[in-house]
Amino acid sequence: MDTVRSWRGRFTDLGLPGLADRKRTGQTTVFTALQTAQVKALACQLPAEAGVPLSRWSCLELAREAVTRRIAPALSASTVRRWLDQDAIKPWQHRSWIFISDSDFRPKATRVLDLYTRNGGRVPLGADEYVVSADEKTSIQARCRCHSTLAPGKARAMRVNHTYGRGGALAYLAAYDVHRARVFGRTEPRTGIVPFMSLVTQVMSQRPTPAPSVCSGSSTTAPPTVARKPPTG
Repeated sequence: MDTVRSWRGRFTDLGLPGLADRKRTGQTTVFTALQTAQVKALACQLPAEAGVPLSRWSCLELAREAVTRRIAPALSASTVRRWLDQDAIKPWQHRSWIFISDSDFRPKATRVLDLYTRNGGRVPLGADEYVVSADEKTSIQARCRCHSTLAPGKARAMRVNHTYGRGGALAYLAAYDVHRARVFGRTEPRTGIVPFMSLVTQVMSQRPTPAPSVCSGSSTTAPPTVARKPPTG
């Protein structure tokens, strides 16, 4: 009600001009469009190109570098963050990528991607055919702490003993049914053809018995292959 009364009083005293914004107190904007553009341009450079020993920029480091370069006499990290947000510039984020050095990458990738789209070459996959992607994780350490963990209490955080005993290492082999989102896994004392064939036996023993198209990514097995069930009749 106080707000309505205030606006009504301004309109009564001054008419429509009284509804316009009044001059505000406080410090006016001191940054120019050129300064804003210079900071954004700096954010789009690698720190190494600017001679700064950083792997990536943060808003705080950009503000410091802008002051060092005399782009502005003073600048806060929040102001830099607001400027970068205008153009969705996020120099603290990164995406990894790699050059493809294999000249036969396209036909090899096509062979695998066709399986993921249920296109097994010239003949599309049938309803009873599965695409299974297999891989392994080696040297999984089995560790047991020497003392039990103590639960938290009043003015006391949970206590976890640092020392542990080693129980050896295991390898985890897994097969992923691509189109049905099922995982078949097992642990073995080591990797190799024999443990991998045990995984294949485990997959093939499921009901209903799959007629798999196997895309294997295991380092101890053959390159990606397609194995189809022989036609009957």
